[in-house]
Amino acid sequence: MTKGGESNMLQGRPVVLLALSWTAGYALALGWPQPWHNALLAVGAGLLLCLIRLLRPPGAAGLAGLFLAAAAMGWYGEYDHRNVSRIIPAGMEEPAAVLQGRIVTSVTVDGDRVSFQAEAGELSVPQPGSSEGQGRGERVQVSIRLASEAEQAAALKWERGDRIGLKGKLAAPSAARNFGAFDYRKYLYYQGIHWQLTAKGLGEVQVRPPEQGDWGIWLPLRWNDKVREALGGQVDRLFPPEQAGFMQGMLVGLTETIDPELFSRFSQLGLTHIIAISGLNVAIFVGCLVWVLQRFGLTREATLLTALYLMPLYIAVTGASPSVVRAGLMAMIALYAAYRHRLKDGLHIALLAGVGMLLWNPYYLTDVSFQLSYLVTLGLILGVPAMNAVLPDRLGKGKDAVSIALVAQLMSFPLTVYYFNGFSLLSLPANFVMVPVFSTIVMPAGTVAMLLGFVSGTGAGWIAWLVTQVNAFLFAAVEWSSAWSFFRTIWRSPSLLWIGAYYAVLLLLIALIRERSRREAEAGQVQPMLFTSGEEERRLRRQRLKVRFMLPGALAVWAVLLLYAYHPDRGVQEGRVQFLDVGQGDSILIQVLPEGRNVLVDGGGTVAFGREGEAWRVRRDPYEVGRKLLVPLLKKRGVQQIDELIVTHQDADHYGGLQAVLEEIPVRRLLFNGTVKGEAGVEKLFRTALERGTRLVPVRDGDRLALGKDTVLHFLHPADPGQHAGLVWEEDQNPQSVVFLMEMQGTRWLFTGDIEQETERLLLGRWAAGEPEREGEDGGSELRLSAGADGGLRPAPLDVLKVAHHGSKSSTSEAWLDAWRPKQAVISAGVNNLYGHPSPAVLDRLGAQGTAVYRTDRQGEIQMVVRSGRISLRTRFPEVE
Repeated sequence: MTKGGESNMLQGRPVVLLALSWTAGYALALGWPQPWHNALLAVGAGLLLCLIRLLRPPGAAGLAGLFLAAAAMGWYGEYDHRNVSRIIPAGMEEPAAVLQGRIVTSVTVDGDRVSFQAEAGELSVPQPGSSEGQGRGERVQVSIRLASEAEQAAALKWERGDRIGLKGKLAAPSAARNFGAFDYRKYLYYQGIHWQLTAKGLGEVQVRPPEQGDWGIWLPLRWNDKVREALGGQVDRLFPPEQAGFMQGMLVGLTETIDPELFSRFSQLGLTHIIAISGLNVAIFVGCLVWVLQRFGLTREATLLTALYLMPLYIAVTGASPSVVRAGLMAMIALYAAYRHRLKDGLHIALLAGVGMLLWNPYYLTDVSFQLSYLVTLGLILGVPAMNAVLPDRLGKGKDAVSIALVAQLMSFPLTVYYFNGFSLLSLPANFVMVPVFSTIVMPAGTVAMLLGFVSGTGAGWIAWLVTQVNAFLFAAVEWSSAWSFFRTIWRSPSLLWIGAYYAVLLLLIALIRERSRREAEAGQVQPMLFTSGEEERRLRRQRLKVRFMLPGALAVWAVLLLYAYHPDRGVQEGRVQFLDVGQGDSILIQVLPEGRNVLVDGGGTVAFGREGEAWRVRRDPYEVGRKLLVPLLKKRGVQQIDELIVTHQDADHYGGLQAVLEEIPVRRLLFNGTVKGEAGVEKLFRTALERGTRLVPVRDGDRLALGKDTVLHFLHPADPGQHAGLVWEEDQNPQSVVFLMEMQGTRWLFTGDIEQETERLLLGRWAAGEPEREGEDGGSELRLSAGADGGLRPAPLDVLKVAHHGSKSSTSEAWLDAWRPKQAVISAGVNNLYGHPSPAVLDRLGAQGTAVYRTDRQGEIQMVVRSGRISLRTRFPEVE
């Protein structure tokens, strides 16, 4: 390529320049929001673009890109500036808000909960000084807790477009209470929703169908809901229960009934794009539709136009997710271009569709399905030819399939580990083998069965039976493959800088490979004499150097990036103690670096209060703190193995979330108090640990565990049972809680489980009497003691005390605090918990000691880092929420 060609590359591809600049402008607006007049910025940048177009000054392409990015910043900023609530209650909560409005989304009934979005016609906040009738036209997320099975039956009849009136609690959506956790408030914000309205029972809820003559965008969407419901019902009748949810997701985009365990298995193998409708499904639909229309004898033009007109219908029926909209728009542009005989390259089509979507809704840029869909699509367009040039010709017709699978994996990898923190080494072969089967058999045949079911139940049943057999085989293969934990890797969420570097190196590799392929193709051709012999020799020498060094160098940089992402803490010397906010429960992650040791103390838990005869209340995918919160947090922080899992005691709010941890993350040893509580959950936890090769180790006072050269755990309780053999059955677990002292780089920390004042007195009495500590199996150690004023032995002061039993008044006595004299204390308790934790009496006792108190119910997650013997601290909410 000549220098002039290189300088004019972007000018020759204006769509590429537009897409890159527009995306960069949005990214700048997201990361660097400015209080400027955004509309003026967008208009001013647009006028300057017109001026550049007229004058064509030197460097026009660079200037155009700069002003396009500025215009995009203004456009995004103005769009975001208008995303504000017009509802102004007296505080963050209003317990008696009254809504009159319309249901504007489909209604989801899951067990004893019904949820939907409503558009307010009027929302009243009856407080002195508040204005009535706020928020007209604003959307509100509504959630109603149903009180009876009859109420559930009534809610199942509600539809989009129904008028609704209800009275309930208006509150701001909850923000993420842990660093890096899913942020529900932000999730709703990007949908233009700023408030939640919750109610209990249907006593103050009135729902009625739309009146005759009512009209709005909700009406065609209401019809579309009925079509989707009919199609989903047909799938439900044709396929067995264990497959119906999967087929509904694949064919109609109805994902609510997919089995969570099945979805998890597909997710582990990187196959979720099969279940959730995406570009793959759109491509299959268009291909099958064109084939069918051609079989009916339609002309080329009629076939293309028919497919073009049916594409919006398919987008609507399958749920119109960002990935479907993207693929649908691309298909429509391509079909129209082919109809007009102007079909050029797919790159321009993809970029035009993307820019169009971002103009319509700038928040699409924050959507993970949009990001993955576009990056994979662009990667396939740019990277498949380069990959084909690298792969051996002996692959024959399978070369394209291998190239597509490889490029898709390479392009999706950074976002996969950023959002989902996992990558299976079996993902590539799984996609290569299973995607063609789902694409050529399951989806086409399933679609035929679904549609034929409205005409001939018998014929549809035979086709569905065939699909069922194929699914059964594939599901078994997925289950077998996902069970191999050896092939599952866990990655910490990388930085945006790392993601940018990864894609830059990947694009460089693609460019180098394509350049090498071009030169190899030119080598056998007679080239015009454009250079003197000396110039030609120097040019060839530069090319050889580029091939010999740049390509291996880029591969080496790419490998280093991967190694760094998998072990980002290499060389770091610090200790981390993270008090996770798991609601009304305890969970603490201790990390020791550079040794890379991970200790998890307890795992929170979700306490269920089910009653017999109320199976209707059970939700399809109920909230479980381990699976929904704890495991994702641990993976996001790059916890690839837990070396020591300490279960302080066997109450549900401490061990409940650990079942998911054992199932998802390798655990080397499980340390517990040597007793067993007679609960099914405890039995399942211990059985799972043994099945997965985790060693169960009861701990006693005097045991010592070294985690590194500067970090040691000294176990202080429970007491040694002496000659008693075997495990002890114990229902009252609080007095048997594991208590341990941690010394980390000269700092001292005490973790107390749920011990109560009686246990505190017992421990203080034993230490005052100077009882010798037991020599533990791992080499015992003396408790570091200091002389008290009365000549007895007393524990030395603490840097941090983990307050026992969530700050209950039955724990943390004055004598206990006098003995330990903590500088800082951490209390783990749930927001507005039913127990009133922490007790005001405990807070008073801590205040009298001059102890700084941090609380997860007020400040969310509390993180402490020890460097060179000094503790630094940050909380999720610096101010009390």
